[in-house]
Amino acid sequence: MAVLKISGLTKSFGIKSVFENVSFDIKSGERIGLVGENGAGKTTLLKCIMGTEEADGGSVKADNGSVIGYLRQDFNYDSGTIREEMKEAWKDVLFYKEKMELLERELESNHDNEDLILQYGQAQARFEFLGGYGYEAETRKILTGLGFTDEDWDRDIHSFSGGQKVRINLAAAFVRHPDFLLLDEPTNHLDMVMLEWLEDYLRSYKGGILMISHDRYFLDAAATGIIDLENHRIRSSRGGYTRYLETKQNQDKAYEKAYEKQQEYIKETEEYIRRYKAGIKSKQARGRESRLNRLERMEKPIHHKALDFHFLKVEESSEKVLDIIHGEASYGNREIFKNLELHIKKGERVGLIGPNGAGKTTLLKMITGEHASGDSLIRIGNDVRIGYYSQEQERLHPELTVLDEVRDAFDFGEQEARNVLGMFLFRGDDVFKKVALLSGGEKARLSLLCLFLERPNF
Repeated sequence: MAVLKISGLTKSFGIKSVFENVSFDIKSGERIGLVGENGAGKTTLLKCIMGTEEADGGSVKADNGSVIGYLRQDFNYDSGTIREEMKEAWKDVLFYKEKMELLERELESNHDNEDLILQYGQAQARFEFLGGYGYEAETRKILTGLGFTDEDWDRDIHSFSGGQKVRINLAAAFVRHPDFLLLDEPTNHLDMVMLEWLEDYLRSYKGGILMISHDRYFLDAAATGIIDLENHRIRSSRGGYTRYLETKQNQDKAYEKAYEKQQEYIKETEEYIRRYKAGIKSKQARGRESRLNRLERMEKPIHHKALDFHFLKVEESSEKVLDIIHGEASYGNREIFKNLELHIKKGERVGLIGPNGAGKTTLLKMITGEHASGDSLIRIGNDVRIGYYSQEQERLHPELTVLDEVRDAFDFGEQEARNVLGMFLFRGDDVFKKVALLSGGEKARLSLLCLFLERPNF
């Protein structure tokens, strides 16, 4: 049984502690859900385990030869196609393949060279050990399972939908059959079919898994244990998220009761010492003072605040909000949809569903005008003010601070900007963080705040 051992990991950014002395093991067959508030440091913890982010202290040890796969959260590809992205995943295998081909050419004219024969044997052994002889078949199997066709392999990687990009990232993480999988928000943007496929795949996976998720239903279906990163530390529980939540609530209630009882004892003891320290009971008072000084003080329970806001009144729109008389879209020769008709009236709430790549985001961007509508006929009603929440938050400005993002967009003074940011849990020095340094959840929260402040009526 392979084991990934995390011991005493500590990480800070400047004077701000992210997590302290984090220790846990992941064993083959375990599927551990990593949960916690936005900005708690979950992605940073995964990056420290991977070694792409340097920890300030502690160690990460895996059994010799163990391979770790990582599902990243972003879509910032250096590759141009899926084929190139998969080559990046097999980079070490392809290195030995090219080395073998080079040695084969040299051996054609030096077939008795013992040094070349030895080098070729070593390269071939390493190539075989890394799964080189089956890498093409394995890549095809994973990509096909994730819904990609042969034609998709050489498509522009940036032309895929958000859900399809998540599946590309999943393929890059899964294709090597690593001993341990680290997954950062694997369910984001996946349609129901792919979500069910992912749950089944993870349940049948023989290695160990550590996965960040805010999807309680997914964690109940797929996780065998939960690790909660809270207040720079972790606490662990067996079972799914619902079971952990019940355990956590009971523990928190018991801790709060014990804390209040200790505070009551401290207050009574300090009052006794103050009253009798100089009197006839001074000896007893000094004894109590000594015991009080040795008392291990419980930390005050932290109560996390939730979002606290109300929707501002918006201007009324006309009865007809949106009319799509004829909608069509394509990428190159690939038709996405055609002859689409849609009508939305004031007061209606419409859910737009469909498989990844069906064109849902394209349709939204056609409505907002961000995507050319071609021969489509789209009419927006009178006095309709569109608000658009993008899945990739590309409207945010990475170089700005959280405070300046709101001040610049809405011409607020500092205090007014701080007030609205506080409603969305950006408080204290958090408002001076650069947008580029926010976690995925924090960026989502900031995008929602900006949407809320735009006061759209559609």
